[in-house]
Amino acid sequence: MLALETLSRADKLKLMETLWDDLSANAADLASPEWHGEALDAARRAYDAGEAALIDWPQAKRQLRVE
Repeated sequence: MLALETLSRADKLKLMETLWDDLSANAADLASPEWHGEALDAARRAYDAGEAALIDWPQAKRQLRVE
C-alpha cells in the first residue's frame, strides 16, 4: 500500500491526474449524483431571478481561496 504522507505535493497531483484519467476514460460510467442537477437548477433559478451573477473562473478561484 502506498503511504500518501511520503509523497511530495507534485507526486500527489500526478497521482490525482492519473486516477482521474482512469476514472474518466469511460465517461458514461460517471453518473453525477442527483444533487448535482438539483444544485445546478437552484443556481439557474437564482441567476434568472437576478439573485446571482456570473463571474469568471480566475475570480471564482480568488473568492474560494479567501472565503
